[in-house]
Amino acid sequence: MPIAETDLGMRRIDTPDAMHALGLRLGASLRAGDLVVLTGPLGAGKTTLTRGIGEGMQVRGPVQSPTFVLARTHPSLAGGPPLVHVDAYRLGSALELDDLDIDVDGSVVIVEWGRDMVDGLVDSWWEVELDREWHGRGVDTACGTYSRATEQLDADSPRVVTITRRP
Repeated sequence: MPIAETDLGMRRIDTPDAMHALGLRLGASLRAGDLVVLTGPLGAGKTTLTRGIGEGMQVRGPVQSPTFVLARTHPSLAGGPPLVHVDAYRLGSALELDDLDIDVDGSVVIVEWGRDMVDGLVDSWWEVELDREWHGRGVDTACGTYSRATEQLDADSPRVVTITRRP
């Protein structure tokens, strides 16, 4: 199990730099065949964490959200496995994720928005749940609106990150 026991469980992350640092630590420990599912609302820090993971793995960057291309492969600059960064937000099923034909065994795979989509890809994976403290500013609960302006209001709000092994 490459992720340290001390990284499992729930923790509060107070800044984007701290989220990046967590990613650095995780990236340094991940190995080929590891799959990490990131779950959380918009602006929770999924891509910031993935940037840190990529840096910890010493892959070619920049690591940015693959929303419009679905998946990006970042080759290693240090002889390690590549990082495959997947955004499953627009995928409708686990079958569509499987259709991307990702080399799961030979890569470290990060899947944003991948909850309930990776069961058929591997026997076990890392689940990272990210949540942000909105302080009542980020979401207009009366009509459910969300905008860049509200995201920026809470950009430095603390996050709660929970890391578990599934199943």
